Amino acid sequence: MTTTTIPQPSHEQSTTAESTSMRQHQSGHLLGAADIRRIAADAGIKPTKKFGQNFVIDPGTVRKIVHESGVSQDDTVLEVGPGLGSLTLALLEAGTRVTAIEIDPALAQRLPGTVATFMPDASNRLHVINHDALTVTPDDVPELRDANHITLVANLPYNVATPIILTLLERFGQLDHFTVMVQKEVADRLAAKPGSKIYGTPSIKLAWYGHAERSALIGRNVFWPAPNVDSALVTFTRYPDGQLTLTQGEPPARDRVFTLIDAAFGQRRKTLHAALKHLVPQAAFEAANIDPTRRGETLTIDEFTRLAAACDRINADGREASA
Repeated sequence: MTTTTIPQPSHEQSTTAESTSMRQHQSGHLLGAADIRRIAADAGIKPTKKFGQNFVIDPGTVRKIVHESGVSQDDTVLEVGPGLGSLTLALLEAGTRVTAIEIDPALAQRLPGTVATFMPDASNRLHVINHDALTVTPDDVPELRDANHITLVANLPYNVATPIILTLLERFGQLDHFTVMVQKEVADRLAAKPGSKIYGTPSIKLAWYGHAERSALIGRNVFWPAPNVDSALVTFTRYPDGQLTLTQGEPPARDRVFTLIDAAFGQRRKTLHAALKHLVPQAAFEAANIDPTRRGETLTIDEFTRLAAACDRINADGREASA
């Protein structure tokens, strides 16, 4: 997908594109249900299942998300899936600088005008990029290139929330915190701990980067259209040095650890010995002090990392011995 940076209109330009009733709003106005439906009707926009669109229509909810995120004036915020701008305006109200990535061209084109109408003084703190968050790279977002810290705050499309989170954490090393609204079931999985029935690859891969917790629950009636599932917020903080630390040696490459995780959870009812027999020699289990009769769903990210590191050491020793 080609990246398109949407130009920011002047307040005068934006008001000509909005209805007469919308032009009457003053700076600082957040979007309510009537505003959302009016903007959508004026632009001929209808929420689509393809992009997982459910627009927030309650100002109190978006302010709650901003409060939970802890962002404040001059913070650099990345928003994915801004939609019609409900959360965007609340973030700008807090004084942040927002880079919004929107996959839907019609919504991406519309958002700057909405901000210029409802919060004109904040227009210069918004950058909108028409791009797929699953394929975006730092080169696509020059506004974030010099940022030391980035906070992701978003109402994520529920059908791709986990891949978006993991992709952005991998590609943007400065992304050290996020507060996102996702389906409650997804929130529970992301924050799950070892041994629980819902602990799986999303939980443990997210734990590679930092600590996640499920926080507030969000009701269905704050969305248009109302989803068929409950929602919740997940908050995350990256490890201080950006990665896990081991008591001995350097941590192995992420891809190496994730390969073991995928194999173990791909056959989660099997023991580690059975699920990883083609990847992990017996000596590695012993070196990592991990019982191979355990199942993958009982291991922490630290244990998977130790196991991968043990494999690397054994492989390196083998190469040296044969040299």
